Amino acid sequence: MESINRMAVELADEAVEFAGELDVGAFDLENGATVLDFGVDHAGGIEAGLLLAEIQTAGLATVQTGMADVAGAPFTHVELACDRPDLALLCSQKAGWELSVDGFEALGSGPARALVAEEAEFRELGYTDAFDLSVLTLESDDLPDEGVARVIADRAEVNTDGLYLPTYAAGSISGSVSAAARAAEMATFRLFEAGYDPRSIRSVNGRAPVAPVAGDESTAIAREMDALAYGGQVYMTVETDDASAFEAVPSTASEEYERPLGEVFDDVEWDFSEVAAGVFGPAQVTVNVVGGPTYALGRTSEDVLAESFGV
Repeated sequence: MESINRMAVELADEAVEFAGELDVGAFDLENGATVLDFGVDHAGGIEAGLLLAEIQTAGLATVQTGMADVAGAPFTHVELACDRPDLALLCSQKAGWELSVDGFEALGSGPARALVAEEAEFRELGYTDAFDLSVLTLESDDLPDEGVARVIADRAEVNTDGLYLPTYAAGSISGSVSAAARAAEMATFRLFEAGYDPRSIRSVNGRAPVAPVAGDESTAIAREMDALAYGGQVYMTVETDDASAFEAVPSTASEEYERPLGEVFDDVEWDFSEVAAGVFGPAQVTVNVVGGPTYALGRTSEDVLAESFGV
C-alpha cells in the first residue's frame, strides 16, 4: 500500500499553494515545521474545511457538500464516501492522538498516527506507514510552536522540517465542516469496537449537518457532536453478517439518546472517558451485507438538533 502520509503531504502542499484563496494561514516555524492555520487566527471557510477533511483522510475519501433540512430549515451537510475505510478512517481520520505540551492542548488526527501505529486498530490491521514527511491535523484554539512540533516529530520519527501541522479551532467554519465529515469514521470505529473486522467493510458513505459556528469551544464541540449523534447518517456495504455488532453502531444504542450532548458532557465535567461509548456514533445506519440482509438501524432526532443549533 502506498504511504498515506505521502498522499496527505500532497494535499497539505495544495493548502500552502492556495492559502490566500482559502483564507488559510501558512508559515514555517523556526525549526522548519509548517503550520497551516485553517481556523484559529484565519477564518477559513467551507472549501478550507473540505480540504482539511481530505487531508485527514489522506486523500482516500471523496468529500463534498450538499443542502438538506434540519427542523424545516436549510442547512449545509457534508457527505464523505470511502472504499478504504480501514486506512482512510481508522488509520488516518480518527482523532486518536491526544497532545499536551507545555500548556498546549490538542486532539490530533491524520496519517502521522500511522507512523506511530500504537493504537489497537493498527495492530488489528497490521499497518504501519513509513515516510520521511508527515501530516498531523490539530484541533485546538491555539497554534502550535516549535516545542509542540518537536514532540510530534520525535514521536513520529521524522524531522521537524518534514512536518505539516494543519490547525483549527472547533469553533470555526473549517472545524464544523470537518466534524460533519466524521459520520462514516464514527460508524467504522464503532464496528471495530464491537469486534467486527474492519477489513470486511467494503465501502462506507456518511453525511451530517454542519453545526452553526459557536462562539466558544465547548459549545462548538457539543454542537458538532450533536450533528453526528442526532443527524449523522451512514450507509455501509460489508462482507460478513454480524447483527449484534451492527446494532451497537448508532447512537440510539446509548441510554443518553435524546439528550443534547453538552448536558451529557457537563455531567462528567467534560471527561470523555466517563461518557458511554455508544454516544459517539452516528444517528442512523444502514448496513448492506453482500449476498445477505440489509439492516436499517437507529433514527435521527431533529428536535435535539434544533435545540442544540438554536433553530
